[in-house]
Amino acid sequence: MSEGVNVGNKYQTIDFETWKRKEYCQIYRNAVQPQYCVSFELDVTNFKKRVKENNWSFTMAFIFAVTKCANEIEEFRYRFLDGEVVLYESIDTSFTYLDKETELFKVVNVPMQDTVEKFVQLGTVTAENQKEHFTGNMDAIVNISSFFRQLLSI
Repeated sequence: MSEGVNVGNKYQTIDFETWKRKEYCQIYRNAVQPQYCVSFELDVTNFKKRVKENNWSFTMAFIFAVTKCANEIEEFRYRFLDGEVVLYESIDTSFTYLDKETELFKVVNVPMQDTVEKFVQLGTVTAENQKEHFTGNMDAIVNISSFFRQLLSI
């Protein structure tokens, strides 16, 4: 395996021919945005209480929590990069955010942070100050808003 860095995140290139997930990867490789959707009930009572006690944005705190969990699962950190499969050390966030001035959604990319406090602060400032509706590599943008809507509608 070779190593590299993309948008500040370290990764390892996977030897596709010997990779145990090769067969599964071949099925999804040509999908525009390969994804898997899961719905489940989640009691967020304690989480919501902590968010309120700390005066955090529920949305930003929740994005942090979900991304932190996703980063703990190796399979969620695989990506296609320049035609190869790579395993990132960690993934960052990309989410939709309603621009209150234009009433249009914008895609916001925020680097993952070590703590929820840091993430909420950076995410809020980034989302509120970003004027463009789309930033970064459009092919790499992952829209997780439907995941959050499904999760929160339970």
